[in-house]
This record gives sequence, C-alpha cells and structure tokens, in this order.
Amino acid sequence: MYATFRSVVRFREIDTDPVSRRLARCVTVDDMRRIAKRRLPRGVFDYIDGGAEDEVTMRRNSEGFGALRFRPNVLRDVSEIDTSVDFMGARLPMPLMLSPTGYTRITHSEGEFAVARAAASVGLPYSLSTMATRSIEDVAAAAPNGNHWFQVYTWKDRDLVAELVGRAKAAGYRGLWLTVDTAVLGRRERDVRRGYTIPPKIGPGTIIDGIVHPGWTLNFITNPPIMFANVAGREGHDEDGSDPIVLAEHIMRNFDQRLSWDDVAWLRSLWDGPIVLKGIQTVDDARRAVDAGVEGIALSNHGGRQLDYAPSPVDIIEPVANAVGEQITIICDGGVRRGSDIIKALALGADMCSIGRPYLYAMGAAGERGVAHLLDFFRDGMERTMALSGRRSIDEIDRDLVEWAM
Repeated sequence: MYATFRSVVRFREIDTDPVSRRLARCVTVDDMRRIAKRRLPRGVFDYIDGGAEDEVTMRRNSEGFGALRFRPNVLRDVSEIDTSVDFMGARLPMPLMLSPTGYTRITHSEGEFAVARAAASVGLPYSLSTMATRSIEDVAAAAPNGNHWFQVYTWKDRDLVAELVGRAKAAGYRGLWLTVDTAVLGRRERDVRRGYTIPPKIGPGTIIDGIVHPGWTLNFITNPPIMFANVAGREGHDEDGSDPIVLAEHIMRNFDQRLSWDDVAWLRSLWDGPIVLKGIQTVDDARRAVDAGVEGIALSNHGGRQLDYAPSPVDIIEPVANAVGEQITIICDGGVRRGSDIIKALALGADMCSIGRPYLYAMGAAGERGVAHLLDFFRDGMERTMALSGRRSIDEIDRDLVEWAM
C-alpha cells in the first residue's frame, strides 16, 4: 500500500526564495498585475495601472485583441519555429520592444537599470524615457550590450532637448522616440482623487499605505532619492528629487503646446539615426509621418492615459498598414498582453509591438527577474501560437491568419 501511495503522490520541494515563489504564480500578465497590486502602495499601483477619465480607451486597448480570432492551418511542419525579425538595423529574437515609461523606480529601486538589463539579456530594444529616474549615461553603463533607444518630448526649452539628444548620441543610443500626444496631460482621475505627486508626499495616508506595504517601503527608504535623473536641477524641483511635483502642473510648465510637424524636422536636424513618432492615431497622421521622413510610427494612445475614447492601436493597424505599410515601420504600442496578441498585430500589418504597463507590473511583482520572466512569457506565447496556427516564421504571418469576430 505504501508503494502504491508513493507512486501517485509526489511532494513538492519547498522553495525558500520568495521571488521564485511569486514568479511561480505569474502565469499571465494579469497574474503579475495582481501581485503588483498586493505589493505596491495603492497610490503607486494606481499611478501605473490607471488611465484617463472613464478609462474606456485603456480597457479597449487590450480587449480589442479579443475581437480577433485565428484561422489556423494544420498539417504543416512546425518542428522549428523562428520568431526573429529585422528591426532598424538589428536582428531581434522576436518583434517586441520595451516602451518608455516615466518614473520607473516607483515600482522597484532598480528601476530603469533592471528593465534595460532584462531587455539586453534577450536582445530586445528598450527606450528610456526623458522622465526616467536613471540617467541616459547610467542606463547605458548598466546594460553595455543593450539596444538602447531614447524617448524625447518637445520641451519649451529647446536647448535642453538638444542637450538630451546629444547625450543620447554620445552614449551610443541607436534611435529616438518622439512622443507627440502630450500637448497637455490627460485627466487621470485616480491620481486626481489622491492628489498624487512625484515623489509621493508624506502624509497620514502615505504613512498608513507604507506600513501595510513594508517590503516596498523598506526598498523605497533605503535607496537614493527618486528624481528625474535626466533633467534634475533644470525643471524647478530639487537636485535630490525631494520636492514633490504634480505631474499635470509639470507638463503645463515645461511641455510645448505649440508642437508642430516643423519640430519633427528640427529633431531630424539633430539626429542622424532612426526616429519613431509615438502617438500616431490616424491614417492621415501616418501619411504625414512618412512625408516627414521618419523611419517608424508607434500607433499609441499613451496606454489610454491621455485622450479617453481615442482609437485603440489594434483597431487602426490595418488601415494604417494599407496606407503606408510599405513606406514606414509600424509599431503597435498598447494593449499587448500575450504572445498571441503580437501575432495578431503582425497579421494585421504591424511590424513590431511594444509594451510598457506589463513590464511595470512585472517590476512591481518581482523586479528585474519579473521582467525577464515576462519576456520569456511573450516569446513562449509567440512560439506556441505560431506552431498551433501553422506558421514557422514571421514572414509566414499574413492577413489570412486572423479575422474579426462577428
């Protein structure tokens, strides 16, 4: 009887590493979100999780992929699956890059260092935000073999923009993302309700939130102060980042509402590498981007954090691809939560996808190891979807693979 018992029962070895235990429960992006929600203070979680106004656009970004279904082909040799792709002069292991996100250290003390290292370890590009909490130079040094990009805004202080672009060039960054959808800040009502500032103001609510999230609090107070490392001392807040700012006020004070297509030409005069416009949401603007001579466009509504009820990237991939797909690289930036979503975006005509919020969840759940786990999840999902749909390489992913559900 004991032998029978042993044949059907296996005792799992106890894992003493808490991060490994958390990652074992992270089967999906939503799992990472749940763990991040539990580990992060409410205000911090809402900052990365929330969208503008009714958050309709934010929800539709991911839900839109659910409106597509596959039309798989069977009896094909899928013994070898190749997810690699060429992107802006580099061969990537899969058509995915990590989008710029501001204030990343609010999720984990390693911040942008962790994201850059995780991306570099698998050969994926990472775009550092102007509003990063680690500097251009320090991120390059943290991941010396990384495929680094730099995201810029058109600030009122054009000399500062030119300085940042020059620093990125000197540090070996390969390309620029120009964000074009932030003339003003979207009304992010979760932050408005909390009076959220960067860094968080210390008050009764913050203290209570810190007490019930001791891991995050210890990580926060035992590391150097968080600041906008690329512009510290230039934007009206203390050099050490100790002066909290309201993000909407910061945007209005420093961002140029007069941004026009002429500014794209000005940026081109500063930079001889590839430029991607982030925030394209119409076919007309996609055509203008081609006319402006940029190499890529990111179909993006800022993760649903700017204009609510704006089009979701997945909804505009096909019309944009039909109009300019042969002339410019198209990146789907928003709503991607699975490897199968990447396949759907490519079938509609995108060349690449990018993620932001998912890796912030991963950071909140498990730091750098969480981001590495997330990237493995996406690649595994791509390989499985391609095998099950009868596609061996990216070149075999075509419009016939998907259809809109009725």
